[in-house]
Amino acid sequence: MDPFLDKLVAAVSDSDDLESLVRPLLGLLESVTGIESTYLTTIDLQQNVQHILFARNTQALTIPEGLKVPWGDTLCKRAIDEGRPYVDDVAGCWGDSEAARALGITTYLSEPVHVAAGELYGTLCAASGARIQITDDTRRLLQMFSQLIARQLERDRLLARLQDENRMFSQYALSDPLTGIPNRRALIDELGRALANAERSDTAVHVAFVDLDGFKSINDQYGHDAGDRFLIGIAKALMGGMRDGDFVARYGGDEFVVFGVASSASHDASRVAICERLERLTTGQFMIGATTLDYTGASVGVVSSDPHELDCEAVLARADEAMYAIKKARRAGLKGARL
Repeated sequence: MDPFLDKLVAAVSDSDDLESLVRPLLGLLESVTGIESTYLTTIDLQQNVQHILFARNTQALTIPEGLKVPWGDTLCKRAIDEGRPYVDDVAGCWGDSEAARALGITTYLSEPVHVAAGELYGTLCAASGARIQITDDTRRLLQMFSQLIARQLERDRLLARLQDENRMFSQYALSDPLTGIPNRRALIDELGRALANAERSDTAVHVAFVDLDGFKSINDQYGHDAGDRFLIGIAKALMGGMRDGDFVARYGGDEFVVFGVASSASHDASRVAICERLERLTTGQFMIGATTLDYTGASVGVVSSDPHELDCEAVLARADEAMYAIKKARRAGLKGARL
């Protein structure tokens, strides 16, 4: 295969982003044309600015990367407006260009880079202080390079959109759509990590199961929209009232789970404190539309993970059992019942 084609194939096949494609293409453009400065620009039509994104300079004439110039007086704009992609006598053609005169540009080659829907992204350019003849084949090569860059830009944009959508879908997959807080799937993931970290550091994780007593009655009396507002209010109260680092999730229906790493060796005292805090956060007035609901609080069961306990479901099952014991005691009229 021709050495030039070898390099072109390598540039295209090895590129994984815009820069890794453009830099080899600038080198190929210089080798084919003999023009010492080759560069890619971006154009911001709203700001009226042209920006030199990537450049290759091999002789005295230097077009620096990062340079920003007003778009209205650039050689590229003149080339596009006048339909002159190639000029070998810049002084004679565009003698009023101060920039060209200051840089000593004699030969200029410019090809617009258009992306989807004809949007002007920028230009692929070459400039020389010498008069250099450019063939039609070379101009077609410049057009092909411009198209390759446009395709890479479109791939990069598509990849960025896909990554954004993946992040969004991932967030949705791990979030409760009603309350916006983590859901059961996110809970299992995070609790698993917390238990593993606790085992390594020889600490415990306190896990609280929260069940909203009487939630069905709220739905029946005030309607499902009011019930949803109540769940949102509870979620906000829990998120705003727990310690930094504590994890709050909606387990499903009218059940929430809160867990956090033990901060003291007295697990019994910590469980009592967590239970009291959760009872306090779920007790009081909650706005459910135009109605203010006086809620008497949730049933809360709190357990601590055992040494080397890594089974999330087992810990949650114990917390659930503790919560139901509290619920049973509350129904029996034992105020302040706690395990």
